[in-house]
Amino acid sequence: MWTVIKFDKKKISLLKQDLSKYLGKDFVFYRPKIQIEKYYKNKLIKRDFEILGDYLFCHHKSFCKKNILDMLKFSRGLKYFVSGFVEFQNDLNDFIKKCKNLEDANGYISKNLFDIKINQKYKFNSGPFVSKLFKIVELEKSRIGIVMGNIRTNFKKEEFLFTPV
Repeated sequence: MWTVIKFDKKKISLLKQDLSKYLGKDFVFYRPKIQIEKYYKNKLIKRDFEILGDYLFCHHKSFCKKNILDMLKFSRGLKYFVSGFVEFQNDLNDFIKKCKNLEDANGYISKNLFDIKINQKYKFNSGPFVSKLFKIVELEKSRIGIVMGNIRTNFKKEEFLFTPV
């Protein structure tokens, strides 16, 4: 069963130690991340960006038991368990499968995670147009037609990362 955990980024190793002490070694953490490329002073800089920030997914078979969660809620590095994860197991599984399908060999999400819709505004997260807003006007199988200000252009879906505004 998957749960969503809010954690202290500085104390992630302590959280892993406490969970392994109480649950054993058979728990799994999943933290989806992307790699963003930015130009700074004419140099390309690659930065890792965790999609969920200070949240992570954790899987263990005994998370369905309330007493296990009560025992773990005072673990070092843990802020809290997000409530309602029991009712949304199908949604959590679907999201995690979608993220894992979009990962490349290095574990970064390489394609666009969001559903793309025509006439909606988006913001670039990678490439030469980082932080620029654009509107999608045309969708094809592998290409996207956009408008940025007065400029109309096309690009391949796999070339850049972007998020809805």
